[in-house]
This record gives sequence, C-alpha cells and structure tokens, in this order.
Amino acid sequence: MPDYKKYFLLDPEITYLNHGSFGACPRPVFEKYQDWQRELERQPVEFLGRKFSGLLGAARAKLADFLGVNSNEVVYFTNPTTAINMAARSIDRLVEGYSGAPLRPGDEILSTDHEYGALDRTWRYICAQNGISYVNRRLPIPLLEPGELAEHFWHGVTEKTRVICLSHITSPTAMILPVQEIARRAREAGILSIIDGAHGPGQIELDLKAISADIYAGACHKWLMAPKGSAFLYVRKELQALLDPLVISWGYKPEAGYGSGQAFIDLHEWQGTRDIAAYLSVPAAIEFQLVNEWEKVRGECHQLAVQARRRISELTGMAPICGEDSFRQMFAVRLPDDVELDILVKRLYADFHIEVPAIHWNGQNFLRISIQGYNTTEDVDRLVNALKRLLITRV
Repeated sequence: MPDYKKYFLLDPEITYLNHGSFGACPRPVFEKYQDWQRELERQPVEFLGRKFSGLLGAARAKLADFLGVNSNEVVYFTNPTTAINMAARSIDRLVEGYSGAPLRPGDEILSTDHEYGALDRTWRYICAQNGISYVNRRLPIPLLEPGELAEHFWHGVTEKTRVICLSHITSPTAMILPVQEIARRAREAGILSIIDGAHGPGQIELDLKAISADIYAGACHKWLMAPKGSAFLYVRKELQALLDPLVISWGYKPEAGYGSGQAFIDLHEWQGTRDIAAYLSVPAAIEFQLVNEWEKVRGECHQLAVQARRRISELTGMAPICGEDSFRQMFAVRLPDDVELDILVKRLYADFHIEVPAIHWNGQNFLRISIQGYNTTEDVDRLVNALKRLLITRV
C-alpha cells in the first residue's frame, strides 16, 4: 500500500493506530480549514452576518450529496453525541408523532450491548426522565452473519418497544451491524429507528436513503477526515417538526427575510456566535478522498487490517470475534483475561511509541486497532513485536 503519511500532520515518532477515536485531518483539508478561520477573522460581521447561511448551505449540499439525501434533511453538529442528544430530548414528541400513541411508563428503547458509552448514558438519563426502560440486547460473540444477527436482535423487540437505537459500526468491538434490515423492520412495525453512525462516513459506503433509518447521526472528523468538531444529523422530513432544538436562538420563528426559510435548518444551525470553519471544510475532505481514490485506499486498509488481526490472534491464541466482512478499517482483538490494560497501553506508548486503545468490555479485554491510509505494514510489525514482548515474555 502506498505511503500516504506525507498528507498528514501526525507526529512521525508515533505509530498511530487509533484513528477511530478522533480521526486525523490531511494537510490539504486542514489548510482549507485554516483558510476559513482566517476568512472569519478578516471580516467577522460579513462572514457570520451576511455569508453564514449561504456558506453553510453550500457545505451542507455537498455533504448531503455524499450521503445520498436532500440538503434540507441534514444539519451540521459538532459531534454525533450532541446530535443524538438533541433528538433524545424530544423522544416523547417523536414517538407520539411517529406512532400516534404517547410514551407510557414501562415502554422500552431497544439497543445492543455494544454501544458507545456516552450514548448509553444519554439513553439511561432520558429513560429515567420519562419513566421508560433502556434495554441492551446482547449480541453473541463471535458475531452472527448479518441476516441471522438481524433476526437475533429482532427477537428482543416486544410490544413495549417504541424506539430502536443502535450503532452502524460499534465503538468497543468495531463491528458492522445490519442497520438497513433492522431499520426496515422497525418502519414496518411502527418503531422509531435512530442510528449512531459515528464510524460510518468515510469508512464504508453510505447511502442514507437506502438505509432508511428515521434518524442517523455521523461524524465527519473520523473516517471522512474533516477537521475536529464536524458531524451531522439526518432526520426524515416527516419527523423534523417534532424535534426541539438544544439551543433557542435567532432561528426560532425567524422574521420574514431572516434565515434560510427552512425551519429544520434554521432551528438547529443558528446557535449564536461560533466557528463554523470545520463544517465548511467538509467538502474539502470529500474532495480529498475523491481525488486520491480513497475507495481503493479503504480496500487496501481493510486487507492490512485483516493481516494485522490474523497475526495478533495467532500471537494471543484468542479467536476472532467476527468474520472479515464484519469490519473494515477498524477491528477489535481479544486479549488474555489476566492482561492489565492500563499498564499495557502505557507501556505501548512509553516504551514503543504506539498509540492504540485497549478496552474492557463485557468482562473481556480488547485491543481496538484502526488502519488508515497513513498506516503501513511496518506499523503493524511494530505493534506485533511490542505485543510479543509485553504479552508473551511480560517484559
């Protein structure tokens, strides 16, 4: 695989295998980001006062085209957690408007046991406020095939299930879930579907119309490699009026001639003074991947990830948690139960200059490894050799 490290600003002394946490922005995209920031500072009133709607509208249109949706169905947020929190705050209105029946005590939000911790906390909080339950359906390891997995998950649906919320690609275990099939079943059953797609855009092909979830939040600053603080929320048009904004600002019932004229956009994009440079740089990130044939790069990264997973599994003797088709550029490998993860991560960084996260999940130890275009076989060699010393010889 060609060496794309020249495009990135990452410390060359660090073997960076943690793209999944916060991403990494290519130099040309970062320079565009800085250009937007300079434009803002050159004439703040012109930028935020007179150009705001037009600039964001153009950036939103590029993103919407990339996602396969209309530009009036998506708004920018700083991260998927904030975006889903906004939707969660309106869950009672969403459910009643969606199904015609209000939430009742004992109703359930169904998810999985592989969800991102921040959103687990979000849903527990929201459920406590509404007197309903947050149910985490356990998914078997090794992971089932997509059709079997969708069927297994659906067996967790009861007459009390009003919302389904799950990850497109799981955070702790890095596995792709069959969200399209589950969203289809949810629509037929009159159950609201919300997808946390933080790791989707830029790592897998994404067509939100085909997925057909009611609500989908994704990060642009991870695998799409836009600047930090760029994400989006997609909401099906029929549900947009049911969402209350997190911030009431000038977009709330704007006067004639003010704003974009689209309530969904104005309510959620107008949040007072803020730096929108990261949002405006998303088209540059999309263009960077297009020009550099990143679809091919993603395929090469997947092959390197497959090799890396095999080598680490052979080293530890721990069986893979899913098939090769159930992950792309990010994967998780099990580690022995007696490994002290905090010490392992500290030693990997301090002694070998390797940045990689370790996760204790459902009573098991995991190393979660990301392979991006800047990673090489030599990076994998360093990790495997370091693990040999730290896991096998316990040096």
